[in-house]
Amino acid sequence: MKPLDISNAKNPDLAASLIAMRRAAAAARKIAMQTGTGIVLSENGKTMRISAEQLRRQYPTESAL
Repeated sequence: MKPLDISNAKNPDLAASLIAMRRAAAAARKIAMQTGTGIVLSENGKTMRISAEQLRRQYPTESAL
């Protein structure tokens, strides 16, 4: 499903899942920056590691998460 399809889903749990995943990703980035650890993610089928320093440069303020 596309993100727009999920947000318009009839099932309220499914519709809210995209928001929950975004909130969880922001929390993971915040914790990684606080603890100086990186995060690992998969984007377009490729596994990527992003260091805490890269996260700090990309999200200089907490509100940018």
